[in-house]
Amino acid sequence: MTSVPPELADLARALGVAVDYVDQGGQLREVSAESVLDVLAALGVDASTAEARATAWDELRLRDWRRALPPVFIAREGASGRVWAHVQHGWPLTLEVELEDGFRSVLQQLTHDVAPVEVDGVLVGEAAFEVPDHLPTGYHRIEALDSDGSVFGVCSLIVVPQRLTLPTALAEHPVWGLMAQLYSVRSSGSWGVGDLADLADLGSWAALEQGAAFLLVNPLHASSPLTPMAPSPYLPVARRFFAPWYLRVEDIPEFDDLARVDEEAVEALALPLRALDTDPALLDRDAAWEAKRAALELIRRVSLSTEREAEFAAYRAHEGPGLTDFAVWCALVEENGFGDGEWPEELRHPGGVAVAEAATRLSDRVEFHIWLQWLVDQQLSEAKRALEEAGMPLGVIHDLAVGVHPEGADAWALQDVLAQGIEVGCPPDMYNQMGQNWSQPPWHPWALADAGFVPFRDMLRTILRHAGGIRVDHMLGLFRLWWIPAGRPPYEGTYVTYDHEALVGILCLEAQRAGALVIGEDLGTVEPWVQEFLASRGVLGTSILWFERRPDGSRIEPEEWRSACLSSVSVHDLPPTAGYIEGVHVDLRERLGLLSRPVEEERAAHDAEIAEWRDLLVARGLLEPGALNGINDVDAMVVALHRCLALSPSLLQGVALVDLVGDVVPQNQPGTDQEHPNWRIPLRDRSGRPVQIDDLRSDPLLRARVARIIDAVRR
Repeated sequence: MTSVPPELADLARALGVAVDYVDQGGQLREVSAESVLDVLAALGVDASTAEARATAWDELRLRDWRRALPPVFIAREGASGRVWAHVQHGWPLTLEVELEDGFRSVLQQLTHDVAPVEVDGVLVGEAAFEVPDHLPTGYHRIEALDSDGSVFGVCSLIVVPQRLTLPTALAEHPVWGLMAQLYSVRSSGSWGVGDLADLADLGSWAALEQGAAFLLVNPLHASSPLTPMAPSPYLPVARRFFAPWYLRVEDIPEFDDLARVDEEAVEALALPLRALDTDPALLDRDAAWEAKRAALELIRRVSLSTEREAEFAAYRAHEGPGLTDFAVWCALVEENGFGDGEWPEELRHPGGVAVAEAATRLSDRVEFHIWLQWLVDQQLSEAKRALEEAGMPLGVIHDLAVGVHPEGADAWALQDVLAQGIEVGCPPDMYNQMGQNWSQPPWHPWALADAGFVPFRDMLRTILRHAGGIRVDHMLGLFRLWWIPAGRPPYEGTYVTYDHEALVGILCLEAQRAGALVIGEDLGTVEPWVQEFLASRGVLGTSILWFERRPDGSRIEPEEWRSACLSSVSVHDLPPTAGYIEGVHVDLRERLGLLSRPVEEERAAHDAEIAEWRDLLVARGLLEPGALNGINDVDAMVVALHRCLALSPSLLQGVALVDLVGDVVPQNQPGTDQEHPNWRIPLRDRSGRPVQIDDLRSDPLLRARVARIIDAVRR
């Protein structure tokens, strides 16, 4: 690997591509010239030779001069802005703004002394106009008009909140809530995996009997319509839409109108899957979806009532072309297999004539997949209502994955705003010392801006439709993402910057309109100003007990944690707390070859960490001296750690459901795929016995354990 020469480094930085970075340990790391060239190529910039770099500089200098207006302009509520406009030198120019409600006004031109520039043989002048500070938040547009009033340029004007206002439930004191992997949470009515009825039931139990203020669940994003499906909820085929295997079949209104023979057929499909609800074996999403899909095909034969037809039509109109594109992709997958690499060339772009013809020919299947999304939307709405009635003030907090499957619906439908030949991941950090490759294509920062950020906005709007909040996984991705050129190991990537003012602003705008809060998972290699920026915008951060340390490694006392954050003892990328105390992650990483130092050193460091926490807990009167001599002492330390969590001023305090039931096995080991059964482990207790939602109410020993931990957090 060669170092980046100065002239290439200057160009890369100007285009938002890092040539070095500071790692999590505070060390400056250089990026190879080969990686920088590959990333620039993915952005559409050839920098392989001195001549190519000179051309790239010229293109960069003239990029905005070739536009009448910027593609999008982000303004903050209550603050004025300054937008440029380009026109042939000497020509008159007027800018008008049209608000969402249709009101129009002329923008005031400002003094702006900039020399004209020759662009492709034409002398182009630049003018500047004021975006006034009294415009309401929302999605507006600016039009450039010439002397006869004709429009020759359009700019999306997005006015975003200065700061996202927190829900009133957080006004008086911190609240606690439950964190769960929904697919693993089953009941006597589940079909082998947790579903949306289980979501409502779990949330109602947590609110009514335990006083929980929120329920944070894993991403419920869409997965492949065909099996086998990727088990990771963080590798969906689309982020805007949902996985229909979360549906509770019996809760679909048309189920009650099934013919007797069809009702019996559905019951026959459900019986073997319900038997799996008490099986400690790994979850089988594929079996659940195969059975549910067969049942859903039967239910779809039932005609909708007039009222339900109107609701279906309203949903389709609300979601628009994005929903149709997703459904067309699903229908094409059913016909051609999963992954456009297997498709005929003419189907690989959504705008092709062959795709339009196929959509017409497959219209019934397209309709089926639109119908499935409508059903999910309705059951999410019902879950929201159930939690409101149970007195849960914040309700469901959805999780937003970093990206999508490289051969999924979004990668196909949104390919014009995604970078090609690039995979997203992260450099070596505390989770994985070799770095990570999540195999997901990133947003192309310039193409997304050219699209007015509409795909990003629409995704957020759909997810927040029935949510009380959203947790953004790897929030740093709205500022910069670790791009890994295809074929290179994770540690040979580099950072590419994004317009965080636009992305965070739109996130706050959509959350404000939904009355929801935003939590940013801001762990990992974080520049300090990022957390300060997010806090200034009303976005909550994330604090994990084990990781709350200063740059010198010293522990931050819980009373000193940030107040504007969601704090918890553990997180889904770590073992449950009991398992972490016992060091199961060290054994697992050693077995999988994921350690960068001898296992003896790793175990010694872990033992020292646990001893440090044990001494703190004893000194603070949260744990009896002499703990960690057996299972009961491990459980006592789990309770004590949650007591410690309760000392923090964090507005949200999360309790993992796996900790409540005593599980020790990690749901996910970062940096692995098939080496560990990631995202396939059912909710189980320490002994490996499956735990159902029903058990939370009926099992005396489980109820006692839950009470100890919940009382600790309430304290």
